[in-house]
Amino acid sequence: MSQQPTTSSLSKPLPPRLASLDAFRGFVMIAMASSGFGLARVARKFPDNDWWQTIGFQFEHVEWRGWSFWDLIQPSFMFMVGVSMAFSYAARASKGQSYGRMLLHAAIRALVLILLGIFLRSNGRVQTYFTFEDVLTQIGLGYVFLFLLWGRPLWVQGLATIAILAGYWALFWQYPVPPEGFDYTQVGVSQDWEHFEGLEQHWDKNTNPAADFDVWFLNLFPREEPFRFNGGGYQTLNFIPSLATMIIGLMVGGQLRSRDGNIPKLIGIVVAGLILGAGGLLLDQYGYCPLVKRIWTPSWAIFSAGAACLLLAAFYLLVDILRLKPLAWPLIVVGMNSIVMYVLAGLSAGWALQMLKTHLGASFFEQFGVYAPIAERVSVVLVFWLFCAWLYRQRIFVRI
Repeated sequence: MSQQPTTSSLSKPLPPRLASLDAFRGFVMIAMASSGFGLARVARKFPDNDWWQTIGFQFEHVEWRGWSFWDLIQPSFMFMVGVSMAFSYAARASKGQSYGRMLLHAAIRALVLILLGIFLRSNGRVQTYFTFEDVLTQIGLGYVFLFLLWGRPLWVQGLATIAILAGYWALFWQYPVPPEGFDYTQVGVSQDWEHFEGLEQHWDKNTNPAADFDVWFLNLFPREEPFRFNGGGYQTLNFIPSLATMIIGLMVGGQLRSRDGNIPKLIGIVVAGLILGAGGLLLDQYGYCPLVKRIWTPSWAIFSAGAACLLLAAFYLLVDILRLKPLAWPLIVVGMNSIVMYVLAGLSAGWALQMLKTHLGASFFEQFGVYAPIAERVSVVLVFWLFCAWLYRQRIFVRI
């Protein structure tokens, strides 16, 4: 029987705080809070401009298959949860905390994340809106399982990742596809939707096992009206394959804590990123599993973890190896208070914009013409950043 890791075996000397991870987290949180800096909205005003259409595409989610930069925001955040866990619980172990106490902490953190996600998604509604596809709820649903793999050998973590993804793939593969003549409008899919064919039909929008699970599960909670489908195709069970993305982050975090030199660590992360990214793309290209972020297909879990590895490697090179930390400081102040930025964006973005118009003038942003959406989002993010910078200066760091 596998034994739980002991604090003594995990309390080796800790390296200095990984500044690159804080910078990467800050980069992701600023992007998330910015709502794409209004670039997609501006792009719609230039339908014949290829350059603007390319920019706009990168700052919106793809409709189903494929990916854009914007689709990498959530998996990057979830990947970093795994990386952070490798450091944070090692720090707790070094202070003598027992495994049981840390497990309890992980369970409480998971519950708080789930409740906070539901709270933020309920903003502006007449009653609590129970939904579990939000990034915070997704992290919370998988967090305890992630903790149970913390401190385990690398091969155990790797096998767990493979088992999760293979099992989830099999769940979709064996699930029956809709019969001929099925009315897809009943599940929120338009008549002109481009459906998958062959094996890939099992990952079509809102006609998969995860979608059917939500029709049962979400209707267990009080709702304004019965749940029939998610308009974007997002599902609660996404937390299962996204857990694999977090485990890969946990594995990378473990390697970053090792005593290897910076360059070998960097090379390892880059190689892992290239292999994972290529693996996800090949599964999609050869029709074994389409690349769909909205239902976090196994190919997406692999590909997005690879992309996150490469992004982290870039920050690791610039911040921790080339020591350009002063240049990364604007990102670090957000990264060290990421939950604050997330809550501000979820609750106060509209209020902040209204206050800016109140004090700067209702027509202030109109002077930017078609670029007004960019000016608005940059201004709102700047307000939030200033608050995070003040917290940083006061040495106030909000943690869950």
